[in-house]
Amino acid sequence: MIRYVTAASLLVLATIGAWLGYSLVRSDVESRIYQARLRDLASENAQLIERYNEAVRQTAVTELDVHDGALSVRIRDAQGQEQILPTPYDPRGEIYVDYVVLNGRLWIRRIFDENTAPSKALVIDPALAGVDWSDSSFVVGKAVYRALGEGRWVVTVTGDGSLGLARCDGERSYELEPAPQVRDFETIEREIAGAVDDIGIGEALREVVGGN
Repeated sequence: MIRYVTAASLLVLATIGAWLGYSLVRSDVESRIYQARLRDLASENAQLIERYNEAVRQTAVTELDVHDGALSVRIRDAQGQEQILPTPYDPRGEIYVDYVVLNGRLWIRRIFDENTAPSKALVIDPALAGVDWSDSSFVVGKAVYRALGEGRWVVTVTGDGSLGLARCDGERSYELEPAPQVRDFETIEREIAGAVDDIGIGEALREVVGGN
């Protein structure tokens, strides 16, 4: 009888020892997995920050200048040459600046006012006077518009092609960029779950063997 009690006691002690050993191993494995996940998250966050900055960074693509009620347009063409084009439009009404996305880049196409049909607009780039929408290289048209007061106004574009138009400080100088690239930024969803709760004996042993 005493032998059975002793054997049972040893079995209980062995079980407790094994469980304590497993708990220590599991704790070490959890720490390793957390560290690995933190490294992965840090890398992903750096990539997301870079993409976010690219998506929101504004690039000046066109400048509108209103002086004594006359409106002119300043652009930089594909050859890098700056051009200043006078227009016949009254900036006190709504002024439209029209662009087209061609082969992943944004090109200024024409400018017109609220009283002018787009087909009668002042064409900035003669190559884009007519757009063949059956050509898959033309993606979409974009326009920005508002009434303009005296001063300089800058049209900006972000990495995803969003347009802005705002008065700029007279002392500030903008480097106009011809045909900036436009990209699609998909929504990134990530679920951070506490999967370490699912660690089993097999995974713990593999991590220990592999870690050593």
